[in-house]
Amino acid sequence: MLCEGNMKVNEIEQALGQMIPRGLAQSWDNVGLLVGDGDAEVKNVLLTIDTTASVLEEARRLKTDLIISYHPVIWDGLKKVTAQGPTGVVYNLIKSGISVYSIHTSFDVLEGGVNDGLAEILGIKNAEPLGDFVANPAGDTYKLAVFVPVESLAKVANAIFAAGAGNIGNYSHCGWSTEGTGTFLPLEGANPAIGKKGEIEKVRESRLEAVIPANRLDDVIAAMKKAHPYEMPAYDVYRMHDPQGLFGLGRIGKLAEPMRINKIIEQIKKHTEAKAVGLVGRKDRVVRTAAVCAGTCGEILNKVIAAKADLYLTGELKHHQAIAAQEAGLTCICLSHTVSERFILKKLAQQLKKSLDSVTIRISKKDADPFTWKNV
Repeated sequence: MLCEGNMKVNEIEQALGQMIPRGLAQSWDNVGLLVGDGDAEVKNVLLTIDTTASVLEEARRLKTDLIISYHPVIWDGLKKVTAQGPTGVVYNLIKSGISVYSIHTSFDVLEGGVNDGLAEILGIKNAEPLGDFVANPAGDTYKLAVFVPVESLAKVANAIFAAGAGNIGNYSHCGWSTEGTGTFLPLEGANPAIGKKGEIEKVRESRLEAVIPANRLDDVIAAMKKAHPYEMPAYDVYRMHDPQGLFGLGRIGKLAEPMRINKIIEQIKKHTEAKAVGLVGRKDRVVRTAAVCAGTCGEILNKVIAAKADLYLTGELKHHQAIAAQEAGLTCICLSHTVSERFILKKLAQQLKKSLDSVTIRISKKDADPFTWKNV
């Protein structure tokens, strides 16, 4: 949790950047703080998919200081901002002193974000991203291997772990050590902690290994040198390559249990509150492998077809994409663009309430699907 008392916009911006790294966003996207004053105080936060005129009116009524929107309120560069026309909402946000922070494709890619939420609804296990991959915003991962006298192993290990080494997934203090014999000959000018100048020394040493994110590498090496008893510690640093550590849009995988389409639709309606769905392809099949992608992910469709999935759950498809899916024997369920995304706001609100305990978090009641679905 962050500090008690009123928070500032830039403090929440920093917290959101850690929770949902902006580096996960697609290159064409516009995420982060898009409108507002970083030094402004925040007491009330409103969550929404879109920042519309109705949402803005609601925000004013609730004395909202910061809107966290899924879709960006500004997509492209603006040449003017006026009260009339398409920039009216931006103009009135500024006039009202309401800041806006967008998460969009950062939250699509994020582990535990909207696409993982859709995968969870279908019961996909060990879901993997489909495409539009981005680099890990934390940068490369490295491995440190340092040779330490056996009696100093615990001290050096604790130092590097405290500095940020040894974190793998939900585990910390991950390391490996093996014993061997180290040799060295102190030369003129040396000040050895062990041994004498001009004499070869043999020492029982441990080779200590641990992984390090790129942004902690310098701190970990500095901590290691400070804790190490040797004047000149021997160590190696390797850059690691993880072909499985991919960050991308969509998810695909096998269902925990095969399920019929009608049962899947029941689950979707329960969790997303969808009023209707659009179906493409066979409606009577048993689904064993499924893919999901929130919003508009038509270009990923070819990857879903190539993977021979039974079902593709998304927000919307263009006509030619629906025809392609039908001809390939792929069943698609379209929820409408924002319906495929809005359900995740409840989970996001819960996460934010734990981290931003000094502000009030609300979900917009005016944010809604622009389509009205009726039987004709």
